[in-house]
Amino acid sequence: MSNPGPEGDEHGEVFIDESDIVHEVDVDEEDLPDAADDDEDDTENIEEPDDSIHIFTGHTGELYAVACSPTDPTLVATGGGDERGFLWKIGHADWASDLRGHNDSVSSLAFSSDGQLLASGGFDGLVKIWDTSGNLKLTLEGPGRGIEWVRWHPKGHLILAGSEDCTIWMWNADSGHCLNVFSGHGASVTCGDFTPDGKTICTGSEDATLRIWNPRSGESIHVVRGHPYHIEGLTCLSISSDSTFAVTGSKDGSVHIVNITAGKLPLGGFWWHGPKPHHLGFTELVTTFHM
Repeated sequence: MSNPGPEGDEHGEVFIDESDIVHEVDVDEEDLPDAADDDEDDTENIEEPDDSIHIFTGHTGELYAVACSPTDPTLVATGGGDERGFLWKIGHADWASDLRGHNDSVSSLAFSSDGQLLASGGFDGLVKIWDTSGNLKLTLEGPGRGIEWVRWHPKGHLILAGSEDCTIWMWNADSGHCLNVFSGHGASVTCGDFTPDGKTICTGSEDATLRIWNPRSGESIHVVRGHPYHIEGLTCLSISSDSTFAVTGSKDGSVHIVNITAGKLPLGGFWWHGPKPHHLGFTELVTTFHM
């Protein structure tokens, strides 16, 4: 390497002669690190502060269901792919009850309206009834395949469950007696509920239909299907507080409002922009429709 002269020393510059080059390496600019990427990596590595007030870590698999007690603001139930359910309390790290008994994933959970009982549904086709201390009261059998959802009657201890075997079952959760089996859907019953007045049942299915039932007789009062209704399976539904309308969401990305009494679509349909709907809240949706 040539020695810099006085001028080079003054300006701090170093010059390389061709004779000083030992080997040349071609460098692709795409291989060079990007300063912006480095900044993004640094940002990704920054951990956000944990603002949660309680963490429950009893499960050893994925979680599929969460339910909160309507009477005890601290009581929570969770269920998942580890074939277990848990009852635990927010702010009480030393209190938890392990709900064992299902032979497959716990897919759904629901507290009764008075907060006294918890229902758990599993992919083993069983519905289990527990008290709020975690004691098993009853095991309800009947469905031939997995349970998709469980719902309680708004005014009593009647439990409703939709199954992958195309049926809906209703039991008395105090006695364990089966009160009715609703048949008519042609595919898995993916969503359903009692109307708030307790007089009617609405269910949606993978067969792209909404069925409206009489809970006493088991009769299918109305079947909503075909154009202009959903063209793919239903994923979720919600019912208005006056028991007049049902809002249904589908894999096809649309949302429809159905008049329960007439079994018709007075308001037509709405197309969902973005991810497909999987859960509906009636008040939130009606607000969205009128924006």
